[in-house]
Amino acid sequence: MKEVRTLYVDSGEDGVRLDRWFKRRWPHLNHIQLNKLFRSGQVRVDGSRAKGDTRLEAGSQIRVPPLPDAPDPAEKGKLSQRDIAYAKSLVLYEDEEVLALNKPSGLAVQGGTKTTKHIDKLLSAWGEGLERPRLVHRLDRDTSGVLLLGKTPSAAARLSGAFAKRRAQKTYWAIVVGNPHPVEGVIDVPLAKRGINDREIVIPVDPKDHDAEPAETEYVSISRAGPRVTWMALRPHTGRTHQLRAHMKAIGHPILGDPKYGDEKSEPLSEGLKLQLHARSILLPHPSAGMLHVEAPLSPEMKAGFHRFGFSEDEAEQDPFARRSSKRR
Repeated sequence: MKEVRTLYVDSGEDGVRLDRWFKRRWPHLNHIQLNKLFRSGQVRVDGSRAKGDTRLEAGSQIRVPPLPDAPDPAEKGKLSQRDIAYAKSLVLYEDEEVLALNKPSGLAVQGGTKTTKHIDKLLSAWGEGLERPRLVHRLDRDTSGVLLLGKTPSAAARLSGAFAKRRAQKTYWAIVVGNPHPVEGVIDVPLAKRGINDREIVIPVDPKDHDAEPAETEYVSISRAGPRVTWMALRPHTGRTHQLRAHMKAIGHPILGDPKYGDEKSEPLSEGLKLQLHARSILLPHPSAGMLHVEAPLSPEMKAGFHRFGFSEDEAEQDPFARRSSKRR
């Protein structure tokens, strides 16, 4: 609305606050915008300045100044150019069927009640409808690294099938408390979700528990910083919520920087560190032909852990699990 108008208070609005009278008619106006109009004297009630909490009387005249236009519904939720540029900056690999992003620590994959910025929203940078990439797996909010998506419905279905059939090899890097013994092996411990102190947590349970879900994680120790901590490669064979975090806690070696699954041993070593868990790489069949291998560089959060404990990326083999595969043959 670009012109000044004079409106009258309806009989059914007798006693209504001025700010609420405005919000009923122009709900797109926020509290800050309204207060600015009131403070500047642009709004008048029966010729006089008025505050937002002024109670109106039926028949009163209200001077309504030019107001900002309501946003176009089609534009609501549309990404800004800045958000689009940010989304594109996360790309590790992209072709006509596959998109791989380098998910930062702290950025959720999907939205929730209090989560407005997330990967799913950023996918609008590639378009909507059939052009919008589709999630085929998840990462925890505080886990960094490779996140894979399908750019077409058929590609997403094939990628999801590879995960479901355990044909996708996901390799995570983690820094954990202490030195696991044996130095490599498989954690085969069923997990179940439980509500504890108003939050959900995943705990080891008996296989006969009615909530038990099979969970299996392969692990290899890459390097140690004395007896304090170990840099490990983790490969989940199942995809349970918080599986890696819960499994490392279950064997007595929680991941550093984990506020949910840490303990008295990890707390002092975690001071100043974020979750030390990084989705380093994914190897799986490409939807069309051949194999797809995507690797994510260390996140700033993981670099902080490497720096503190003296680890170097060149200590790791290209595939830390290759030697375990050869032993099993």
